[in-house]
Amino acid sequence: MILTVIIPTLNEAPTIGRLVGMLKRQNPDVRVVVADGGSSDETAAIARTAGAIVTHGLPSRGKQLIGGLGYARGEAVLFLHADTWLARDGLAAIEDALADDAVIGGNFRVVFDGDTRFAHWLTGFYARLRSRGLYYGDSGIFIRRASLAAIGGIRPLDIMEDFDLVRRMEKAGRTVCIEHAPVVTSSRRFQGRMPTAIFLQWVLLHALFLIGVPVRLLERLYRSKQHVPSGPV
Repeated sequence: MILTVIIPTLNEAPTIGRLVGMLKRQNPDVRVVVADGGSSDETAAIARTAGAIVTHGLPSRGKQLIGGLGYARGEAVLFLHADTWLARDGLAAIEDALADDAVIGGNFRVVFDGDTRFAHWLTGFYARLRSRGLYYGDSGIFIRRASLAAIGGIRPLDIMEDFDLVRRMEKAGRTVCIEHAPVVTSSRRFQGRMPTAIFLQWVLLHALFLIGVPVRLLERLYRSKQHVPSGPV
């Protein structure tokens, strides 16, 4: 299977080369597209050197993924965050999952790095959410390109684009969670923040999104609570 991996980035120079290299080692034929949102560091140059195709656009997660999709090839795409690490057999696990024609896509079980109690709690919380059909971009969302087109593609949202996509995926067909090859994702965006405040913000953003509050206002709320600079997460 020819698979395209699309990675949205914003100032990810410390990690992007290692990530692209890891994907290429797993499958030399994989197409890696780094959808950059205007990095001021060496993200784009490092990604190209590592073997990725680089696209340039505005720092908007939805728009970046749409730009990356223009360079996708093959049967399926994996949307992967720059601070998320696949297991050694992660790409092969996607191929195995999609060998079942009834499966349109899915994600990986996610483990948050770090030894804090909150990181461990998040890992368990995400597992409970997944049992209810809810998952996010930091868990590595993959989908058949034909299925993605059938549900209307990625919408040009600055945030909540993964939540919007997953809701449509779950209505469209069968999805799977790859348990045996979990991804490890960074806890960096939670550093310096109170766990209770993080959870309440999560609830508030989802509630406001579902009642139709404009995404530009949600993005302003989301960014106002971030204590550390980061790319799309």
